[in-house]
Amino acid sequence: MVRTRRDGRERVPPHPEVGAIGLQQVLEALVDPVRRGIVADLYASDRDISCGGFDVPVSRSTATHHFHVLREAGLIRQYYVGTSRMNALRREEFEAAFPGLLPALVGGRGRA
Repeated sequence: MVRTRRDGRERVPPHPEVGAIGLQQVLEALVDPVRRGIVADLYASDRDISCGGFDVPVSRSTATHHFHVLREAGLIRQYYVGTSRMNALRREEFEAAFPGLLPALVGGRGRA
């Protein structure tokens, strides 16, 4: 069941299908070192991470922008647990669409 807000809108933001994402959009999303760091942290983690769980050197509103760019590029999936917005790397989907891309982009950091 999808939870909705009081105004009737879904609480989970929309996520593009990975098959509809182009390599150019992915690379443009990851040109920023903050966004690459977020992806590397998720790649290295064995769990999903809340937005507040990242050590990013930017303001909260700028971090929100970075998460939005990563979501629109199809790299992350966001969902809520209580009041926390969680972030999950779309690892399996990306590996199917772009084999070997994520390990190459995070420079071998993290778990395989």
